[in-house]
Amino acid sequence: MVRLTMDLIAKNASHKNRSEEDFGQYLQKITHMNLSDKNIDSIGELSFCKNLRVLYLYDNQINQIQNLDFASNITHLYLQNNRISSIENLSSLKKLEKLYLGGNYITVVEGLDKVGELRELHIESQHLPLGEKLLFDPVSLNSLAVS
Repeated sequence: MVRLTMDLIAKNASHKNRSEEDFGQYLQKITHMNLSDKNIDSIGELSFCKNLRVLYLYDNQINQIQNLDFASNITHLYLQNNRISSIENLSSLKKLEKLYLGGNYITVVEGLDKVGELRELHIESQHLPLGEKLLFDPVSLNSLAVS
């Protein structure tokens, strides 16, 4: 089990330790973070990354969208090929434009009515139980209709 935390970010960061800038300051400045294919199973506390715009977490083992309340500036969220079964906890992502959720275990598309700027939703190739079809919640479908 690998939890996405500040320690994991530090291990994977290309940040060169400079005397005038500590790691906390670096985290506050980064806009893109790529932690794909790191065997991550849960998203931990990342509140220092306030300027994060693009977050790559595809090809992991994540089963729940969580702890992204800090990320009000995220515009692109890549969560494809994980173990996510429901779309949740996205209401604080007011600037989210592109959401990639293909290759997960989602059976109902819901919870998107609070995501104001969504322009693209990628939800292809869900691992559905035999005979099941992907369903769309009417409220989420109405909010997607304007995008």
